[in-house]
Amino acid sequence: MGSSFKLHWIIDETNAGLSIKEFLKREEISRIALTDIKFKGGFILVNQEEVNVRYKLIVGDSLTVIFPPEIPSEGVMGEYIPLTILHEDDFLLVVNKPALMNTIPSREHPNGSLANAVVGYYQRVGIQATSHIVTRLDRDTSGIVLIAKHRHVHHLFSKMQQNGLVKRTYEAFAGGLLADDQGTITEPIGRKQDSIIEREVRADGQYACTHFQVIERCSTFTHIELGLETGRTHQIRVHMSFLGHPLLGDDLYGGDTALIKRQALHCKRIQFHHPFYKEEMSFSASPPEDMTCILKADLFE
Repeated sequence: MGSSFKLHWIIDETNAGLSIKEFLKREEISRIALTDIKFKGGFILVNQEEVNVRYKLIVGDSLTVIFPPEIPSEGVMGEYIPLTILHEDDFLLVVNKPALMNTIPSREHPNGSLANAVVGYYQRVGIQATSHIVTRLDRDTSGIVLIAKHRHVHHLFSKMQQNGLVKRTYEAFAGGLLADDQGTITEPIGRKQDSIIEREVRADGQYACTHFQVIERCSTFTHIELGLETGRTHQIRVHMSFLGHPLLGDDLYGGDTALIKRQALHCKRIQFHHPFYKEEMSFSASPPEDMTCILKADLFE
């Protein structure tokens, strides 16, 4: 992947007769992206000749859209931080984020974030792009994060997320023994009054849906798997606390910190349909040692 992001198509009978503008709308290239291509150094080529968006496509045309080079964000400096890359192609990265790492910089932690690490990686391998985080995780949550390599790719994944087409599966340890083997929580979540960080179940909150399934009941806690249909801030943590089973280590929401000093939550799997390769993709990552040690500790209770 060079300094400019490119997309390429060979036109078939389905799209013959369309203007380039009509075709690119079908391909979900936004009006803003087209404006950037026109005025900020991009190109539209048919059979390697520059054309405008009014050109009518014919069967066999080779259409290439070259986006203008992205300017990396000045607010996210590149840093040399090792990345655990599960998958990389021209359009995206899938990485395994450790616990105690911000996904993006914050006032309290302006450096050392996953975004800083990604920008640093791009600088080392010669990709001119900023960090487009598709699926964020809390600082203390470990696991899989999906990253787009270009703003247009991020745009496509954002639409997929809105339609529930990016599936994430989590593993966690909840305090106490859950009575039901599986269930769904649909309580609305909103910001807690007088708190910038904390959320709570509240009638005027946003709709939130969490599915859970018991993996194993241990002596004083339950090992569970969770799936989300919505992505509210702290959703799993708030919903499990609402049930009376806060995650182990989650002192913000009442969790016991005896066995782990951060919320025992890990994003272990992500699944999506690749927007360019048109293939179903699935990636997994095992929980880190501080979570696996919880099960080992339980064996000696």
